[in-house]
Parts: sequence; structure tokens; C-alpha cells
Amino acid sequence: MVRPSMIRGLSTFVLATAFVAAAAYASQPPNRIAAGDVTASSAVLWARSDVAATAIFLFAPRDTDGTLADWQFRPVDVVDPAVPAKIELEGLVPGSLYVYAVTTDFGTTFDVGWFRTPHLVGAHHGLRFGVSGDSRGELAPFPSIRNTLERGLDFFVMLGDTIYADVPSPAVAQSAKTIEQFRSKHEEVMSGSLGLNAFGDLRATTALFATIDDHEVRNDFAGGAHPSTDSRFAFTTEQFINETALVSAGLQAFHEYYPVKEELNEITADPRTSEKRRLYRARHFGSDAAMFLLDARSFRDEPLVSIDGFDDLINLIFFILGTFDPNRTMLGADQLSQLKADLLDAELMGITWKFVMVPEPIQNLGVLVASDRFEGYAAERTEILSFIEQQNIHNVVFVAADLHGTLVNNLSFQTAPLGPRIPVDAFEIVTGPVAYDAPLGSTAVRVAANAGIINQDLENFYNSLDRAGKDLVVEILGNVQMGLFGYNAFGLQGSSIDANLLAGRYVAAHVYGWSEFDIDATSQLLTVTVWGIEPYTAAEVAADPAAVLARMPEVVTRFTVAPK
Repeated sequence: MVRPSMIRGLSTFVLATAFVAAAAYASQPPNRIAAGDVTASSAVLWARSDVAATAIFLFAPRDTDGTLADWQFRPVDVVDPAVPAKIELEGLVPGSLYVYAVTTDFGTTFDVGWFRTPHLVGAHHGLRFGVSGDSRGELAPFPSIRNTLERGLDFFVMLGDTIYADVPSPAVAQSAKTIEQFRSKHEEVMSGSLGLNAFGDLRATTALFATIDDHEVRNDFAGGAHPSTDSRFAFTTEQFINETALVSAGLQAFHEYYPVKEELNEITADPRTSEKRRLYRARHFGSDAAMFLLDARSFRDEPLVSIDGFDDLINLIFFILGTFDPNRTMLGADQLSQLKADLLDAELMGITWKFVMVPEPIQNLGVLVASDRFEGYAAERTEILSFIEQQNIHNVVFVAADLHGTLVNNLSFQTAPLGPRIPVDAFEIVTGPVAYDAPLGSTAVRVAANAGIINQDLENFYNSLDRAGKDLVVEILGNVQMGLFGYNAFGLQGSSIDANLLAGRYVAAHVYGWSEFDIDATSQLLTVTVWGIEPYTAAEVAADPAAVLARMPEVVTRFTVAPK
């Protein structure tokens, strides 16, 4: 093995020359390479070797004169091939394109990638980025995101459920329990198959941000609750679920497999968050946008009992009253306070758009199966939205995932159960999944059938429709349920949001895909595009892989929003 001490004795010129030679015959690393967690002056680079070796990172600004002497290098020893190598870069130039390359031991593997550092606040440059979530390993290689390469993205956000650790797949035949099994689940998602590695291509060609939701560990777990409240964690002695061995293993694997800088919260008065892993991020991209990436899982209170129908009036009343308990939290007091401060700072700095990335939807969708969403933490939802309204913070867009379909709606809040709705000048888009079987549409119809909202004839009629017809049925069913509580119907029509629907509908519940956000440098007009493909199953991948690979992302929904 080539050791770092040996490499340091070589000139950058010699190293770069070795890279050029390696590129001619070396294979790509097993999971490609990645860059992420960027600021205007820093970034994290990532690579995984499939053998014990020395990983060598080279990087340089794209606008150098092109000589090999411009490159800087960093060697990292890889002792365990299951643990990726990461390095942190500092002192980068704001608003610059960087090229980087990674090889192992001068040629075992070789790959090249690039990323862009954000511009400093003070001018408009335009911005384009993507968001998705929910990727199940057995549905790889994810053709739904294959067009991200051609879109020229400044960054991409993986908004939770990056793996399904609690769902059997070819990599792990049962729920992941050990750190080795959690790593295998991440490697499964990031490995190519059938001649395509869409995730690998995405990670190598733009900056990546990522956060967790629940399936990085276990479905609907509440990190801030006591282990005794959840039988899956009950036989431990820790004070909070986020301190248990299972959560620690899941989060360790997540941090290992994403280009995320490892940070801890400061010492605070709240023991559920004090010195715990910190995934909250606030980033500025010139004066075009600010992005706030939340952790909605690690510090939340125990969920309320889920409502699956309207026949149990007592539980329904207790649920509605319980959601407005001001002592219950999803984000934790420290993260909530930081979000509010950062939103206000962005407004005062004159940043046009503020994107709040939260794995769980904040829009009102009704009480059915709502305990895990912000609907089950309505007091904190009200605190966030009322703060935006009271502080007159403009152009706030919430971006969520988790539901496996796209839903767009303007936002309002209530200060008491069943109280009057107070509109806020903000909206949310729930983005669809990279790949999750089954998508939102068929799941929502099944929930409606189980709740007695529709009968078998209507469900059969739904199954006979094309995609557009099915989307319309899901939209109507959602509007009916939300209408019972006086909530807004889906869409931005009739609201204070100056929106123009250009293609599709504000509900897209039957595709795999991702959402693109494009801010015009001059007008600051925001264009939102939902890209999607027809969904498929793991059985279809096995039976007819060519048909799955032939599915190319197309525009499913597109709308524009003018800034205030």
C-alpha cells in the first residue's frame, strides 16, 4: 500500500501526472465520489475504496490556467473498505466551480467530479437546485434522477429516507441492526446496476446536502422520546431514543456515506439536543436564496395515537386537542429558535427566497394518518408560521418529502383547535420519491378505502384511469378530507402567492422523480418543475430491466412564482 508519508515526498506535478495516467485504465470507485455540505469557502469531499488503500484527493478551481501545478492533493488511508474516506476543504473561493479527482494507490480506481461554492450575499446570480427523498435500494438504479446531470444544478438536497433500513432488500434480508448492515443499505442505494448509476452520477456532478428522516433507523421513530415509549427501543437504559445504540449506528452510517461535515450541538439546557449530532444547516446562495435544512426526527416528542378513520370520535377529539399542546415539539427548542433567527436574518439581508427543507410536510392535509407530520405537532407549526407572518418575512417556501408524491399548497395556521385559519404568505411543495413502491396515489386511495371514505366500486374506477385521471381522484379525495376542517384545497390559486401553473396539476401522486427550483438572476422569478417517470416495482426491474431503464424523466408539473 502507498502510505501518506510516501506521497508527501512527491511533488503535486508528479501526483497530477499519475492521475492523468490512471484515468486511462482505472475503474471507477464502487460508489463513485461526492462533494457536499458546501459553504462559500468550504466543502467536504467523499470517496469509498473497495479495498484497503490510500485514497488520494486532488482538487483545483476550474478557472485556473489549467496547469498541473494548480492542483492541491490530500491523501487519506482507507483501513476498512466499508468506511468511506472524507476530507474537509477550507479557504475556497466563493462562487467558483471546483474540479476534483480521486484515485487509490496511483490507479486502482479513478473518478472525476465537480461542485460549485455559493456566491456571497450582495448580488443576484441566479440559482438552480434539485430536491428529492425516499430511495429504496431494491428499486435501483433510479432512472428517475438520471436527467439531473443535464440540468446544470448548483446543488441537490436528499431530504430524508435516504435508505429504508427497516425494509428487507437484496443487501440486507431483515431490518438493519448492526453498523455493518446499515452501511450495506447505503452502499446498495449508491451502487450502480444494469449499466446505470444515477445516484453516483448525481453525486459526482454537483454539491450535495442531506438530512435524515425515520427510515435511516426505524419507521416513525421519535428521537426525543423516552425509549420506554417505543417497544423497538424499550430494553435500553438511555434517557432518549436518540441516545440508543440503534439510532447511533444508523446515524453513524448516514454520516459515513454522505459528504456531511460531522458537527455536534452546543451544550444547552435541553438534554435531548445538547451535544447531540447536528444536522441543521443554514446556507446563503448570493442574494438569490437562503436554504435551511432541518432535522425533524432526532429531537421530537412521542407521536400522538394515529387516526385511521372518523368513526372513533373520542380519539379524534383527543388527537386534535393534543396537537395544540405547546409543550410538544418536533424540532426541539434549540433548532426551532435557530431557524427563526436565521429566517429573520435572511430577510434583513435582503435575500429574496427562503427555502425551509423539512422532511415532514407542514401543510394541512387532514387528520388521517397525520401523527408523524407537522399536523401532529400543530402548536409548533403555528409558532413557525405565525413568526413568518408577524415578522413580515417574504418569499418563504417549505420543501418536504416523505409522502412519496408531490403536493403543492399555500399555508395558513390556527392558534387554537378548529380556530379560524390565518393565512401566511408562504407555500409548500412536497416532493415525490426517487423510488418508493407504492407511490402516494395508490397508498392514499387505500387509506381512503380503509377509512370508509370510498367504496370498492370507486377504488376499481380509480384503478382503471390513466395517470392524469388518478392524480385528479387523489386531489379530489384530499380536498374533501381537508374541506371537512376548513383547510385550503390543493394548489396556489386564489391565494396571496403570485403563481402561474404552466403544466400538469399541483398534485402529482403517481411518479418517481425529483423537483427542480430555478431562480432567474434578473427577475428573481422562481420556476418549479416536477420531473417524473412511471413507477415500477422490484419485480419489474428483475423481469424486464430494459423497460425500466428506458423510462426517461419528463415534465409532470411546472409552475412559476413571482417574488414579493
